[in-house]
Amino acid sequence: MSKKLSVVDLFAGAGGLSEGFQAHDCQFVAYAEKDSYACETLLTRHIYWELLRSGKRELYLDYLKRKLKKEEFLKLQEGINPVINTEISNKTLPGVIERIYQNMAESGADHIDIFIGGPPCQAYSLIGRARDPYRMENDPRNILYKHYVRLLKEFQPKVFVFENVPGILTAGKGVLFKDVCRLFERAGYKLEYQMLDSSNFMVLQKRRRVILIGWKKELNLSYPEFLKESHQYKVEDALRDLPSLEPGEIIDPGHYAGEPSEYLSKMKIRKTDDVLTQHITRPLIAQDREIYRIALEKWFGNQQRLRYIDLPDHLKTHKNQKSFPDRFKVVAPELSACHTVVAHISKDGHYYIHPDQQQNRSLSVREAARLQSFPDDYFFEGPRTSILAQVGNAVPPLMAERIASKVKGFFQ
Repeated sequence: MSKKLSVVDLFAGAGGLSEGFQAHDCQFVAYAEKDSYACETLLTRHIYWELLRSGKRELYLDYLKRKLKKEEFLKLQEGINPVINTEISNKTLPGVIERIYQNMAESGADHIDIFIGGPPCQAYSLIGRARDPYRMENDPRNILYKHYVRLLKEFQPKVFVFENVPGILTAGKGVLFKDVCRLFERAGYKLEYQMLDSSNFMVLQKRRRVILIGWKKELNLSYPEFLKESHQYKVEDALRDLPSLEPGEIIDPGHYAGEPSEYLSKMKIRKTDDVLTQHITRPLIAQDREIYRIALEKWFGNQQRLRYIDLPDHLKTHKNQKSFPDRFKVVAPELSACHTVVAHISKDGHYYIHPDQQQNRSLSVREAARLQSFPDDYFFEGPRTSILAQVGNAVPPLMAERIASKVKGFFQ
C-alpha cells in the first residue's frame, strides 16, 4: 500500500463518508455494509477510483452510458474486492475480522491507519426511540457501537471517525452516549466530538451530525478546527441545469439542459465530461399533484409553508392532523441551504417538492444526490426506492472531504 493511509469503513452505506477519504487518496481495505444494493454501489464506486487513478476514467463513463454491461464493468476491477456484505453482529464478527485480515494480506497492508463510519442511526433518532426510550435489549441497533469498539481493539488504528445523528447525545437521557465514550476510552483512545452542520461545508443542505474523532492515547493530537465556509450560492444552483421532467419520467442516461453553475463546477459535482444519469422521478397521483400545487403557490406567493390542517377536506387522507403538520414541503430555491434530505424520501417525495411550479413533482434521484453533494458521476445501484434510501442515509461527500482533510493532517 506504499504511503497511502489504509482505511476501513464500517456501516458504510452508499459510501458518502468514504468518498471524502477517497478524494484524499486513501486506500480502502474494507467496507462493511449489510444492505446488498448499497454494497453494489460501494463496489461500483471503488472500481471508479481504481480506474480514475490508472487513467481509465473513460471506461467508467462507458458504463454510465450503458456502452459497457455490468458484468463487463465488474471485470475491470484489478485489486481486492473490499466490500463485505454482512450485518455486523456477535455471530458475524469473527468472519468480518478474518476478511479484513485477508484483504490486508492481499493488498500489502501491515496495519490499518483509520476506521470510519457510524452504526445505523434509526435506533438513536428522536422518532425511532419515541416509543421505546433506550431499551437496548429490545433494539439490537443500540449496541452496534460495541462491535465497532471490538474491531478497534482488534486492529488498533491510530485514528477513528464515528458519525451519528444528534439524537445519540440524548438517547436514554444521555446514558447511551456516555457508554459509547467510555468504551472508546477503555479501548485506548482519547476522543472529542462536535455537532457539525453540512451547510458550513459548502453543502446546500442543513444537516447536523455528531462527528466524534478518537486517536490513540499516546498521540499528541486534538480535535481539528472546522471553520464555517461562507458563500453566496443558492439551492437553485444545484438544480437549474437539469432537464424538466414529468412525474414518473426517467432520463438515464441523457443530456443536461444547460451549462453547470459556478457552484457545480467549483465543487466538482459536475465535470466537463459527465453524462447525466439517474434523473429519475417517482409517479404521482392527481391528488398529490394538487397538494403540491397548493404548497408551491403558498411558498412562492408569500413564503408560507403548507400546513396539513389547512388543506381542503377532500385532499386530506390522514385522520391525525397534528403529527408532522408540514409533511408537504417545497425545496426553496432561493435559500442557501435546503432542509435535511433523509431516508424517508425513499417512501414518498412529499417533503421534497421540486421548486419549479411547471414540473410539479418531487425531487429526482439525481437532484436529491446533488443536494447531498454527491458528484454526478456517482452511480447508485439498485431500484429507485433503495437508491433514494442510500442517498438519504449518506454523509454528504463535501462534508466528508473536509473531515478527511483534517484527519489526514494527523499523519503528516
